[in-house]
Amino acid sequence: MVGWSVAVGRFFEALFWAMMQAAGQIALGTIAGLVTLVVVWRLVRRRWPWARRR
Repeated sequence: MVGWSVAVGRFFEALFWAMMQAAGQIALGTIAGLVTLVVVWRLVRRRWPWARRR
């Protein structure tokens, strides 16, 4: 019975860490995408002066 309890515990621990890894990768991808969009937006704004309205 103890062996079964250890096996179930290890399964749920592995499942938890797999979910945390996936969540971390999704968060990292989202942050990288947002940073890329901000950099591109700033470069486009700087290169096309006719787009400015003063």
